[in-house]
Amino acid sequence: MSGIERSKRLAAFAAVDENLLAKHRVIGIGSGSTVPYVVERIFSRGEENKDRVFIPSGFQSKELVVSAGMNLGDVDQYPIIDVTFDGADEVDANLNCIKGGGACHLREKVLAEAAKIFILVADYRKNVEFLGTNFSQGVPIEVVPFAYAKVLQNLRGVVGSPTASLRMAVKKAGPVVSDNANFIIDAPFDREVMKDPYTIMAKIKMITGVVEVGLFCHMAKAAYFGNEDGTVTIKRRGGGVETLQPEVATPQ
Repeated sequence: MSGIERSKRLAAFAAVDENLLAKHRVIGIGSGSTVPYVVERIFSRGEENKDRVFIPSGFQSKELVVSAGMNLGDVDQYPIIDVTFDGADEVDANLNCIKGGGACHLREKVLAEAAKIFILVADYRKNVEFLGTNFSQGVPIEVVPFAYAKVLQNLRGVVGSPTASLRMAVKKAGPVVSDNANFIIDAPFDREVMKDPYTIMAKIKMITGVVEVGLFCHMAKAAYFGNEDGTVTIKRRGGGVETLQPEVATPQ
C-alpha cells in the first residue's frame, strides 16, 4: 500500500471509529477514493451492521455497499440520516470544502444535508487553509445541458471566473455527464474570493441553469486527515484541532 493510500485508510478508520455509534441505524456513504476504506471499517463491525441501512451517493458507493453484503437503502425511504461519511477534494480551516472532482456533488450534498452528523475523510494533501490551494481546477458546478453556454457566460462575465470551462471526458468524446444526466463546469476563482466560499456559492446558485455547486459550507462536524507519519489530524467544528498518534491511529 502506498503512503497516500495508507493515509486515506488511517483517516477513514479513525473517522468511523469515533463517529459510528452502536445506536446509528441509517448511514450515508459518499464518494471518492477514501470511501472504500470507510466501508471496509464499517464492514468490520460485523453483526452490528445487520439492522443498519446504507444510503449511497452514487454508483461507486452503491457497488461498495452491495459488494460488502450490507443493507442498501435510498434517501426517499430514509430522508433523515444518522451520520454521513464522505471524501473531499479540499477542506479549509473552517471545514468548508470543495467536492465534485468526481462529479457526484449534487447527491453528496443531499446526503450531507440529510445527516445529523456529516464527517469528512481525506489524506493530508486535502488539508488547506484556503480552498483552491491545491485543487486548482476550480469549483465544480453541475448544470442542465440546455443552459450550460449561458451559465458559462455568466460565470466568466458576471461572477468573476474568466477561465470557467466545461469539463470534458477523458476516454469519451464530449463532456462529462453526471449521474443525473447533467454537465459539469469547473470555475476557478482567486484567493480573495475563496476566503469566503459561502458568498461565492450563493452567487453561483442564483444563476438559472445551475443545479448544484461543489462548495459545502457550514456543514461538516469534523474532518479527518491521514498524514505521512502515521498520525491523523482532526479538525472539528468551532476551530478545534487535534492529532491522533500512530499507535492510536493505526488500523487494526
